Amino acid sequence: MEKKSFEKKPFEKKPPEKAKQGRPQHAGSVTHKHAGKEGADFKGIVRILGKDIEGHVLLRDALRRVKGIGQNLGLILNRIIRREMQVNPADTLVGNLSDAQMEKVEEIIKAPQKHGVKPHSLNRPRDVETSQPAHFLASDLMFTQRQDIEREKNTRSWRGWRTSMGQRVRGQHSRTTGRTGMSVGVLKKAIKAQKAAAATSAQDKSAPKEEKK
Repeated sequence: MEKKSFEKKPFEKKPPEKAKQGRPQHAGSVTHKHAGKEGADFKGIVRILGKDIEGHVLLRDALRRVKGIGQNLGLILNRIIRREMQVNPADTLVGNLSDAQMEKVEEIIKAPQKHGVKPHSLNRPRDVETSQPAHFLASDLMFTQRQDIEREKNTRSWRGWRTSMGQRVRGQHSRTTGRTGMSVGVLKKAIKAQKAAAATSAQDKSAPKEEKK
């Protein structure tokens, strides 16, 4: 059989493509994902428990933007809102809700245990002061966390002592990771190097004196 010979084509360098000229991203009005669903009394910005949320966000997603509400509790609150308010959070924009509806939503969020949420779904199943299930949100949650840390420090518990020392609390390794302040291992090496340098310099100084004797 005859072997086919292939000719090598010379490499042709393509000219650089010109950048497409168009409108910059900031020019004109920004189109939202749920644009076109605005009602007559649509609000551009809605405030829920001190959190400013854009009106084009669905109520389902807006609940999880509040500090203290996670994915699991958000799903439970969605079912409660759908049952008590006859509103579907998965298809309702926050900006379309009336003031009365927003007050009802905030009431459900502030006290979910009063609307059938079980204690194990709350961030405080048994409060230290009241011994009752409670759920803290936003600034109340941050204030309560600081109080808990100070209480642990004042009682000199293991967690409080480790926290005051700036160390890890939950039993993690701290020999190689999470080292803060003056690292012990590096300090030992530096001291050994300084001692070795001092010893060699002392030997060099004492050598000429011995030769004169």
